[in-house]
Amino acid sequence: MTSRQAKLQEDTNFRLMRLLQDNPDLSQRELAKALGISFGGLNYCLNALKDKGWVKMHNFSKSNNKLGYAYLLTPIGIAEKAALTSTFLKRKMDEYKALKAEIAKLRSDIDKADGDGSDKT
Repeated sequence: MTSRQAKLQEDTNFRLMRLLQDNPDLSQRELAKALGISFGGLNYCLNALKDKGWVKMHNFSKSNNKLGYAYLLTPIGIAEKAALTSTFLKRKMDEYKALKAEIAKLRSDIDKADGDGSDKT
C-alpha cells in the first residue's frame, strides 16, 4: 500500500503536470499559488520532475524579461501524466465511493435518532 505522503506527492505531481501542460508559461510563484503550496515546495517538485526527465525548462533568452521560462512536458512526461491521470482518477473514484457510503451511514444514524421518540426541542 502506498503511504499517505507518497499519494500526496503523486497528486501534487499530477496537478503540476496538468497545469504545465495547459499553461507552460506560468511563473513558479503562479504555479505555487495555483497548487496551494509554498514556493520552495513547488521548486522541489519541479526539480524532481526535471530529474525524472518528465519536464524540461526553456529559457526565453531573447525576451526582455530575463526570468521568462516555459516548463514543458517531455514525451516521457506526457506518457507519465497519462498514467498518473488514470491512477488519480481511480483513487478519487474510490474516495468518492467511500464518502458516499459514509454519508449514507450518517443519514441512517440521523434517521434512527429522529425516530427514537425522544423530544429534541
